[in-house]
Amino acid sequence: MPQRQLAFPQVDCADCPIRHRAVCARCEADELEHLEAIKYYRNYEAGQTIVWAGDKMDFVASVVHGVAALTQTMEDGRRQMVGLLLPSDFLGRPNRERATYDVTATTDLQLCCFRRAPFQEMLSTNAHVSQRLLEMTLDELDAAREWMLLLGRKTAREKIASFLSIIARRDATINQNSRSGEVAFDLPLTREAMADYLGLTLETVSRQMSGLKRDGVIRLEGKRHIVIPDFDLLMDETGDDADGGVF
Repeated sequence: MPQRQLAFPQVDCADCPIRHRAVCARCEADELEHLEAIKYYRNYEAGQTIVWAGDKMDFVASVVHGVAALTQTMEDGRRQMVGLLLPSDFLGRPNRERATYDVTATTDLQLCCFRRAPFQEMLSTNAHVSQRLLEMTLDELDAAREWMLLLGRKTAREKIASFLSIIARRDATINQNSRSGEVAFDLPLTREAMADYLGLTLETVSRQMSGLKRDGVIRLEGKRHIVIPDFDLLMDETGDDADGGVF
């Protein structure tokens, strides 16, 4: 079956929607020109595999549009989703030739890609990119630690609220929207995938989503569109002390 054409724009680096958060966030005009010369785009349909664990990766990339899932397969064949790549997140490691996880597009996806060798060479001469990549790697480590807390200590309702707050915060940051007033976004995962990611059953996810809706914390419009009337009210449901985090 032929692949459908995805209508993602290809823009100059200076006009990129993830410019203020991506690996190129601190680049000067001449550095952006260098990146412009070595970048290219790849588009993926929802459900399409980007790379399998163990495959050789000849590129690194930033997520421009859409969401991808990181999945690990255990020896007995069971699969566990271990992370999400949201817009501005970085895929791949410049000094690592092979992928550590299966990476799959959970929505239609656009990547801004760089060949691994030229990008690695650029890191040795471009302090802005190398420093930003280090910051993003440390943020990723902090996020993993937060996720360990979420999976190990939070209740099912707190897990769902925390997941929704993460998506809402990232959506607001990428689109440079305020979190005052209503916040609206589309869920990047099905409820089945949410259950897998959060270590819950499908029934528990559905029950907790219905509970948050009943209590006025969220509104559901269609299958995946979420409206949050009061973001502070959602944060009260997460079990966190404050609206912080690195997501």
